[in-house]
Amino acid sequence: MMQSLGIDPGTATVGYGIVRECDDRTLEAVDYGAIVTSPALPTWERLKLIYDSVCALIDRHQPDRAAVEELLFGKNVTTAISVAQGRGVILLALTQKRIHIREYKPNFVKQSVSGYGNAKKTQIQEMVRLLLALDALPQPDDAADALAVAITDLYNAHVDSLLDEN
Repeated sequence: MMQSLGIDPGTATVGYGIVRECDDRTLEAVDYGAIVTSPALPTWERLKLIYDSVCALIDRHQPDRAAVEELLFGKNVTTAISVAQGRGVILLALTQKRIHIREYKPNFVKQSVSGYGNAKKTQIQEMVRLLLALDALPQPDDAADALAVAITDLYNAHVDSLLDEN
């Protein structure tokens, strides 16, 4: 069995999802949710809260690996910088906990989970629900995105292991 911690980075909201691949190759959600920080807090306090929360998730679940969604630069530079700061502390926490890290582009995650790189959020949520046999759509959508990242990572872990053998 292997577990991956998927993370949808941000500063206001960080989605997380821990997915386990069972011996029969089925997938199950172990834990998922969001780390939410208050806009009333200074940036450095928000970043520390994210760092501490990611470390606590790692300590609680002991994932074998982790995957973080790469940044998709839009038109809002301020948002991109803020998300990049959140990604930085997330990557630091994973590195300090000695977790194997992979990074995936949003379209690659959508392609892996739904078969379509431009799938809508609702399509990703539904595919995640089906793949993990959940009773309801995972909420918030940041958590669904993080679960999709973890699923993508587990799919790609087999490729990693083949490459490591060569």
